[in-house]
Amino acid sequence: MSQTATPAPAGVASPRRIAALALPALVVLAAEPLYVLVDTAVVGHLGRVPLAALAVGGTVMTLTAWLGTVVAYGTTGRSARRFGSGDRAAAVAEGVQASWLALTVGVLVALAIGVGGGWLARTLVGGPGAVADAAATWLRVAALGAPGLLLAAAGNGWLRGVQDTRRPLLFVLAPNLLSALLCPLLVYPLGLGLTGSAVANAVAQTLSGGLFAAALVRERVALRPRPRTIGQQLVLSRDLLIRGVAFQASFLSATAVAARFGAAAVGAHQIAVQLWFFTALVLDALAIAAQSLVGAALGAGDAAGARALARRVALVGGACGVAFAVLIAAGAGLVPAWFSSDAQVREQAMVAWPWFVALQPIGGVVFALDGVLIGAGDVRYLRNLTIVAALGGFLPAIWLAYGLDLGLGGIWAGLTLFVLLRLVALLLRLRSGGWAVVGAVR
Repeated sequence: MSQTATPAPAGVASPRRIAALALPALVVLAAEPLYVLVDTAVVGHLGRVPLAALAVGGTVMTLTAWLGTVVAYGTTGRSARRFGSGDRAAAVAEGVQASWLALTVGVLVALAIGVGGGWLARTLVGGPGAVADAAATWLRVAALGAPGLLLAAAGNGWLRGVQDTRRPLLFVLAPNLLSALLCPLLVYPLGLGLTGSAVANAVAQTLSGGLFAAALVRERVALRPRPRTIGQQLVLSRDLLIRGVAFQASFLSATAVAARFGAAAVGAHQIAVQLWFFTALVLDALAIAAQSLVGAALGAGDAAGARALARRVALVGGACGVAFAVLIAAGAGLVPAWFSSDAQVREQAMVAWPWFVALQPIGGVVFALDGVLIGAGDVRYLRNLTIVAALGGFLPAIWLAYGLDLGLGGIWAGLTLFVLLRLVALLLRLRSGGWAVVGAVR
């Protein structure tokens, strides 16, 4: 399976080809959140303490999954460039090195939680007690799946790079379906309680990671670690990680400001921002398709095709955003009631709603162009842009909203400013063409 193959120029990819990459990616992205919902429903019937413990432990594992996303995104662009240049073996070799990196980080995470899980749980809960003890137990077991979780992320990265969407779908869905069946069985008939949930998590993640690792072995490429390549991947991952920290700090600050406006405001903000994250998840599938196709085009030396593809992906992203905007606007009087029966919360949600609607088309273009630049390896520009937009736009705007008592509308105006700044800078970067550097490596 390691034969050299020259792919069709990615820059001429049709909307159907973009959809063929984006839709399986969407299913993979949605599999973990959907499993978490199943897990929450199962554990929720055990009582308040186990559910609270799952919430605490799940937050830590979500951060681990975020590290995996960073590895996956960095790997996709590098593998896609190699694949586009006609060297499939080199594209897979990027996956080998990313897998060594992922496995190392996963083992370190498992060891760290095994040693410090109790302290971490007490810190998050705010002190010792039943919830902290239960969370620590859940974490120590669930963390055994961290190496598999991160291996699966690296596997997703290189397989997307070689434009293989079928195997990632199988390697993620099958273990998650098994775990969804295993979880209630372990929790209730077998009597493991909350620990059963952690075992089901670890089994699914380990199985998924093992499937991706086996796929590498079947490619018949050298499996030894190459520190120089791993170092290059670490630089790319570092920039994506810093960018992600800027996002996290911005949204945490927004929640903190919303809380200062009262319970109804922060409740409404939670509804709107989680829906925003959901639409971002869907649009992120388009960004993943862009990463693969743009990387392949530039690897093949087709800068003009990559630029044409970037424009096409931006248009598709904008069209998807418009579709979301129409749906969200139509559901203004209905959707908030799904999440809260409190009249004040629903009233506050209507303050954020017009901004939420307006953000969809803008966000659709921004997420698509994020994928274009990640695929091109132009991650430093994205890192710097995110930091500038956060420190120079979003954070000052939301704290000004607090100082001037502008309420939830001020917070969402700040979020809109954040996305608009990124849109303008991304369009300028797209127009400059400076991102379209051809070759198997950047």
